[in-house]
Amino acid sequence: MKTEGLAENLINVDELCVNTIRGLSMDAVQKANSGHPGAPMGLAPAAYVLWTRVMKHNPLNPGWLDRDRFILSAGHASMLLYSLLHLSGYAVSLDDIKNFRQWGSNTPGHPEFGHTPGVETTTGPLGQGFANAVGMAMAERHLAARFNRPGYDIVDHYTYMICGDGDMMEGISSEAASLAGHLGLGKLICIYDDNRISIEGPTSITFSEDVALRFKAYHWHVVSVDDGNDFQAVYDAVQAAKANTKQPSLIVMRTYIACGSPNLQNSADAHGAPLGEEEVRLTKKCLGMPEDAFFYVPEAVSNHFRQCIDMGSKAEGEWQEKFKAYSKKYPEITQKWVDAMSGFLTTGWDEDIPVFKPSDGPLATRAASGKVLNAIAPKLPTLIGGSADLAPSNKTYLNESHEFQKDAYDGRNIRFGVREHAMGGIMSGMFLHHGLRPYGGTFLVFSDYLRPSLRVAAIMKIPLIYVFTHDSIAVGEDGPTHQPVEHLAALRAIPGLTVIRPADATETAQAWRRALKTTTGPVALILSRQKLPILNSGAGENGLEKGAYILEDCEGKPDIILIGTGSEVHIVLEAKSLLNEKGIAVRVVSMPSWELFEKTSQKYKDRVLLPDVPVRLAVETGSQMGWCRYVGSGGDVVGIDGFGASAPGNIMMEKYGFSAYHVVEKAQALLKKSS
Repeated sequence: MKTEGLAENLINVDELCVNTIRGLSMDAVQKANSGHPGAPMGLAPAAYVLWTRVMKHNPLNPGWLDRDRFILSAGHASMLLYSLLHLSGYAVSLDDIKNFRQWGSNTPGHPEFGHTPGVETTTGPLGQGFANAVGMAMAERHLAARFNRPGYDIVDHYTYMICGDGDMMEGISSEAASLAGHLGLGKLICIYDDNRISIEGPTSITFSEDVALRFKAYHWHVVSVDDGNDFQAVYDAVQAAKANTKQPSLIVMRTYIACGSPNLQNSADAHGAPLGEEEVRLTKKCLGMPEDAFFYVPEAVSNHFRQCIDMGSKAEGEWQEKFKAYSKKYPEITQKWVDAMSGFLTTGWDEDIPVFKPSDGPLATRAASGKVLNAIAPKLPTLIGGSADLAPSNKTYLNESHEFQKDAYDGRNIRFGVREHAMGGIMSGMFLHHGLRPYGGTFLVFSDYLRPSLRVAAIMKIPLIYVFTHDSIAVGEDGPTHQPVEHLAALRAIPGLTVIRPADATETAQAWRRALKTTTGPVALILSRQKLPILNSGAGENGLEKGAYILEDCEGKPDIILIGTGSEVHIVLEAKSLLNEKGIAVRVVSMPSWELFEKTSQKYKDRVLLPDVPVRLAVETGSQMGWCRYVGSGGDVVGIDGFGASAPGNIMMEKYGFSAYHVVEKAQALLKKSS
C-alpha cells in the first residue's frame, strides 16, 4: 500500500487497523454463514481514513448535534460499519460483532436506525441511503441559514456517504444526485466504491456508462482515486472535496472486492456469501494476521482507534463552549433552536387552524389541507416541505416563506421536481438529521413511485407526512393512469403507516392535527381533487382521533350500518335519507383511518360497529381488499376492483356506482338477503 506523506510511526498501525476491519468482517460473516464480506474488505482503507482522520464525531455521544453524518448507502456492507463503530468506541461490543445477523442481535444484516448506536439511517434497499444523505445535507444547510450568526457557526458539519455500483444503477440515486447538484450542496461528499462487481458478475454485463461524467453533468465536483488502498490519496481526495463548498463531491474510488483474498479478490463469489473457512485462513495469512485467531483486535489497533474518543470529546467540548457563548448573545434564537432540536410542537402551533362550517360551501379536502397547512406554518417553523412538481395541485406551498434554493437555503418550500422516489428518501434524511418536520406531496396514484422510501420510513418509525391528493376515479378526464384504485389497500398494508382519508374540511383539519402529533411513524393524508360538502360531523369532538365515529344515527337499533371514507361519506349520508324514507333505520359511520380505529379499545369498536348488527355496507372508491374485517360475513362493499376510464369526474362516479341510489340498492339487497 502507498503511504507517502504519512508519519513513519503510523505506517504499520494504519495497515494493521485496516486489516483488523477486514478480519472482523470476514469472521462475522463466516460465523453467521450469511452476509457480504467483499465490500467491507475493499472499502476498509477509505473508511478507516474517513473515520479516524476526517470525520467529526464523538463515540461517547452519537447524537451530538453538530457531528458529521455518515451514511452507508451500500447497506449490505454493514460489517464495515459495525467494525468501525466497535473499534472507534461506540456502544457496539465484540460480542455484538460475534452475533452478527442473529436473533436479537445489536448488529442486524443491514444497518437499522434506532437499533444500533451510531447508525444514522436504515439502509439496504440500494439508493435509499443516497437520498437520505442528500436530505441530511439539505437539513444542514437550512438550519445553518436559520441559526448561524457571524462568528457562531453552530451548524457546521458534513454529510459523508459510501455507495456502490448498485446504488449508482438505481433511479433514486440519479434523482437525488440531480437535485443535490442543482442545489449546490457543497457539504455533501460521496465515496463511490467502484469495485466493478455485482451479484451476477462483473458490472460490465449491465453497466458501461461513465459515472464521473454523469455526475459532472449533475453539477457535482468529481475527484478520482486510482487505488482505494492508498491512504494518502484517499485523504487528499476527501480534503479536495471539502474544499469545494459550492458543489457536492463524488470521489470515484477504484477498490477491489474481497481485497487480500488470494482466490476470491475481484470475484462476484465474494459479494454476498462467506469466503469459506479455508479462504478466510488463507486471506489472514496473506494480510499478515494470525491465521487461527478469530475476531482478533490487536491492542495497538484498540489504542489507535480510541483516539476517536479523545478527538470527538474535544470537538464536542469546543462546540459546547461556542454554543454557550451563542446562547448568551442570542437568547431568543437559542430558544427557537432548542424547540427545533427537541422535536416538540411549539406552544399554540394549532390555534389558528380554521374552523370550517357547512355554510362555507363545498371545499376539496386538498384545498382545505392547504388552508390548514398555511395556518400552522407561521407558528411551527420546523415544518418544511413541498411537492414533486405538483404544489399548485397538492396545495403544499407555504405562502409565508420562499423557496429552498442554492442561494436561499432558509426557504421552507422545497421544489423536489418530478422525483417522487427521491423526495421520499430526502424527507427521511431531513427528519433523521434532527430539527425539521418534513412533508411531501404528489398524486395518490404516484405513491407507488415513492413506496420504497415510504416503507423504509415506516420501518424506522419516523413521523413524516405524505400529502396524497387526487384520490379517486373522480380525477376524471386524466383517465385510468391517473386514477388510483389499489393504492389505499397498498398503503394500508404497510405496517406502521397511518392512512387518513378525511371526508371533509373539518376532518382534514383534524387529520393534520393528528399527523403532527404523531411521533411513532409516518402518516399519509389522502385528499380529494373535487369539492366536497362540509358536514356537521363529530370530527371536531375528536372523532377522527379514534379513526371512526358515528356521524349520524337512528333511534333504537339500526337495520344496517353504512360505513364511508373520504369523498364517499356525503354519498352515504344521502343514501341514509333515502333509506329512512323507506322505513329503514340506518347508522352512518365515518371511518377516515383504519389504523387509528384499530388502536382504540374493543369496547369502542363494538359501540361504533355494533356486533349484533350483521348487515353493514362500506363505500369507498378503491379496492375492496381488507374491508371484510369491518363489514363481516353479512356485509358488502361498494368499491372498485378494475381500472377507471377517461370522463368527467361526476360521470365516473355515477358509472362506477358511487351514487346514493346505487348504495340504496345494495343496502336493500343486503337486507333482503339477511331476512
